[in-house]
Amino acid sequence: MSRRWRLALAALLMLAAAGLAGQALWLQAKAVLAQHLIADAWTQSLRTGQPVKPWRWADTWPVARLTEPGGRHHHVLVSVSGEALAFGPGHHPASAQPGEAATVLLAGHQDSHFAFLRHLQPGDRLELQDARGRVHVYRVGQMQVVDSTQQPMRFEQGRPELRLVTCYPFASLQSGGPLRYVVSAWLEPST
Repeated sequence: MSRRWRLALAALLMLAAAGLAGQALWLQAKAVLAQHLIADAWTQSLRTGQPVKPWRWADTWPVARLTEPGGRHHHVLVSVSGEALAFGPGHHPASAQPGEAATVLLAGHQDSHFAFLRHLQPGDRLELQDARGRVHVYRVGQMQVVDSTQQPMRFEQGRPELRLVTCYPFASLQSGGPLRYVVSAWLEPST
């Protein structure tokens, strides 16, 4: 291969690498911007009492804010669709609202917003702010791995529970398997 061809091939490979790096940076920038827009929509929702979409064409909006033990906030979106879960944890529409005497089910990706679940311990405190601005405190009670093909998700009635669900195992390279990591936390009496 002549020197000219090697230089052309090297230039082409450098351009391809630059394009891939640029695409990765663009995706990361969009993800960061989306989190700011979702946080702003949440603030507007609390102020107005109405759901606010984070951007005009969004098919979801924030309905709650989850605070993990370390103080990090996650804005919970109205849906558990794949599109919504790309931007944050989602509230299952068949479950209860925060603070109600039933199961509030939130789902999220184990490699992003719900990665912290692997570090939770019984007794840890989780806060869930509802759309009216009230903060409900839940204490982690148990963690378990369930096979979603053998154990369908059931919603409890009469007992205020927060259930956080993500795929399992953590840091898996394969997604979409049947195993789910489920954290159950129970509402503390308000003071």
